[in-house]
Amino acid sequence: MAYASPDDMVFGRSKKPLSYGHGIKVGAGKVIPEINYAPRPGTEENVKRLEKEYTQYITKDAISRAVTLGFPDLQLETEWISLMGVDLGLSASIVQSQKECVENMHRAFGINLAVRHTIPDLRLFEENVRSDENRKSDLGLHLIESAEVACENGADILSIESIGGKEITDYAITHGDIIAYLFGSGYLGSLDVLHLWEQLVDICRRHGTVPGGDTNCASANMAMFMAGGFLDNDVQKTFSAVARCISAARTLTAIEAGATGPGKDCGYENIIVKAITGIPISQEGKSSQCAHCDLVGNLMAQCCDLWSNESVAYHPEFGGSSVQCWTGLIGYECSLMNTALVTDKAKTLRDLYMISDRGRSPESYILAYDNAWRIGKAIVNADNNPYDKAKAAALEGTKILREGYERKELGLTQKQFQILNRIFRELESLPDEEDLFLEMCLRRYQSAVPQFRPDNYGL
Repeated sequence: MAYASPDDMVFGRSKKPLSYGHGIKVGAGKVIPEINYAPRPGTEENVKRLEKEYTQYITKDAISRAVTLGFPDLQLETEWISLMGVDLGLSASIVQSQKECVENMHRAFGINLAVRHTIPDLRLFEENVRSDENRKSDLGLHLIESAEVACENGADILSIESIGGKEITDYAITHGDIIAYLFGSGYLGSLDVLHLWEQLVDICRRHGTVPGGDTNCASANMAMFMAGGFLDNDVQKTFSAVARCISAARTLTAIEAGATGPGKDCGYENIIVKAITGIPISQEGKSSQCAHCDLVGNLMAQCCDLWSNESVAYHPEFGGSSVQCWTGLIGYECSLMNTALVTDKAKTLRDLYMISDRGRSPESYILAYDNAWRIGKAIVNADNNPYDKAKAAALEGTKILREGYERKELGLTQKQFQILNRIFRELESLPDEEDLFLEMCLRRYQSAVPQFRPDNYGL
């Protein structure tokens, strides 16, 4: 564990701070705003209009608002739309133009700046995604080539929200099958992340780009959003909470392959990864209401090193463009955290963030930094294979939730508690041996999920 005690963790400080871009220092004693955005719907229909949208409008608007409000740092995140993962000439032009704009505004105003590029994972897992022949086809969608284009044209950080294992986790979430989720996310997902990031880290190193890492947005966030708030019941919240524990082992795999962070904002499991590795992390919460709502809005700020808004579509607001308004929102939150850091009140503010949401949902309970540290410890103590690490995280998560319920710190409906106990029994009944688990899952899910192909995972 990077931290001997969960109390050692706080926002703005990490064991492995990073420096990159134009003066950006993450995890080195302050929290930095990271603005996330998307072009207006329909903009992609015209290539030149799309390039102008990213560079002349979005990038300039965000940086100018940060300068106007006196924020010393700003990180931008360009999440590539699907078209950019196919038209790599367009992507190269956008990355270059955005880099030039950032350099010019850094020189003009002295603000510290960097850009994270998050490339899309458009692989179709019903096909052979590891085939070179397939990767070069239109359906291969150039994932590795996208990374090359991003890095060689000026990306400061490379990230991805990979989708390996999603064909199984979609089945798992809709069927409430925690074993399927453990197989899809914790096992297959980890194998795929390792396969990807061994290549992506090499590309980043050749071009001097920071290998930011992966998230389990495609599966863990899907479970969380379907579990929803107090009016929702499509997925039980105890299921989504245990799914989040499993996702931490998957996201950790990118770091084990050489990624350094900063972890990407939509990886709610990043707090567990930070507890293990000490890497800096980006997080989102209450400032991501433009993209979605969740029950962890304040809590996610507890140990962040960058604070993000998730993704906002570019459009006008009364206060300016959407990216200008949300840059102000996240920037002021960072200013509060940074004031707490310099006045020695950081742990007080951290605990206020955490306590305000701690009992709001099972997922917020297991993501509270003290419980997140425990899940990290369980992963570290497990055998060094994806099955044991993911299972250990899941079992520790169920124990934490049961303890919270018994201590009356966490309220659960009767159905949520029943699901939690069922999950615990199913996890406890799993074999100790990785080979037996794999054999069982191949037998069970190859027929249940027709689009699942073991050869996509080297099996």
